[in-house]
Amino acid sequence: MKTKTFRQNAVTYGIVILFYLICQGLILSGNMSSLMKGLMVPICYYVILAVSLNLVVGISGELSLGHAGFMCIGAYASAIFAVCVDGKMPEGLELFLALIIGAAITAVFGFLIGIPVLRLRGDYLAIVTLAFGEIIKNVVNAVYLGVDENGLHFSMKDSLSLGLSEEGLTIMNGAQGISGLPRTANLTIGIVLVLITLFIVLNLMNSRQGRAIMAIRDNRIAAESIGLSVSKYKMMAFVISAALAGVAGVLYSHNLSALQATSKNFGYNQSIMILVFVVLGGIGNIRGSMIAAVILTILPEKLRFLSDYRMLIYAIVLISMMLFNSAPKAIEWRKSLAERFARKKDIPAETAGKEAR
Repeated sequence: MKTKTFRQNAVTYGIVILFYLICQGLILSGNMSSLMKGLMVPICYYVILAVSLNLVVGISGELSLGHAGFMCIGAYASAIFAVCVDGKMPEGLELFLALIIGAAITAVFGFLIGIPVLRLRGDYLAIVTLAFGEIIKNVVNAVYLGVDENGLHFSMKDSLSLGLSEEGLTIMNGAQGISGLPRTANLTIGIVLVLITLFIVLNLMNSRQGRAIMAIRDNRIAAESIGLSVSKYKMMAFVISAALAGVAGVLYSHNLSALQATSKNFGYNQSIMILVFVVLGGIGNIRGSMIAAVILTILPEKLRFLSDYRMLIYAIVLISMMLFNSAPKAIEWRKSLAERFARKKDIPAETAGKEAR
């Protein structure tokens, strides 16, 4: 069993490394367009978001729609740190510390929010986490933060009310966000963070704690009857997922020169899009979430030449993928195809059918 798990995890890591080598080869040879180069880092943080959300939705069995809010917290926490220490330390060290700070602060918020939120289930949990994401975005847009020789200054009115000295620096300027960010993120850093995310999630899934989380998902009453702490294990999955979303936020903010909390990047639509990656890739399927995130990030940009028909084709692709993944006839067709392949390879048909499902 351990050998099979190790082999499956190695294949997952291998897919990421192969993707990196292909992309690096295309970049170095000059065969990658500027559009695709610009999508490399977004692909990485969308993969991190999809894998981390799958930990809550697929492994823990809870529907969360506040993932963009956690991403926002990580992005702004790291951006504030980056602006404050800009030019005072090496870029690599600054990014490393920004990742630690973004993940830690997001984990704290995940824990605090998880205390009341995880008492709910189903639609109620989804509504509350969705509200949390919107609250975070709106609060961030109302905050003004500055620094001078007297320390940090905070206001919820406007930048003039900060009372900064002439040499003071405005860090957060309300809805205008944060400017002057160091663009230190690149494909290599993104791939390293993807591999770290996969390592954390896959090892958690195959650990004693991961099996406990999945047992609670499958049958809460039975899990409680054998002494498993439902609140403890659900909180564990929720906090780890939030921290990884914060890491994605750090990668996002360090790929920009200016950061703003808009409905497009940290709003409801962003949370839904991340959930779409998880659903289309297969709930609980980490490798599927990765592939769905890559395809659905590249597809809208590649269809730009179709102008007004771009989103129509995008919607058709989404519906087709959904039907292929969940329609009974599609599942039956995949099962029969696997059984036919098994007969050719002398694999037991029953085993092949289970793998197809």
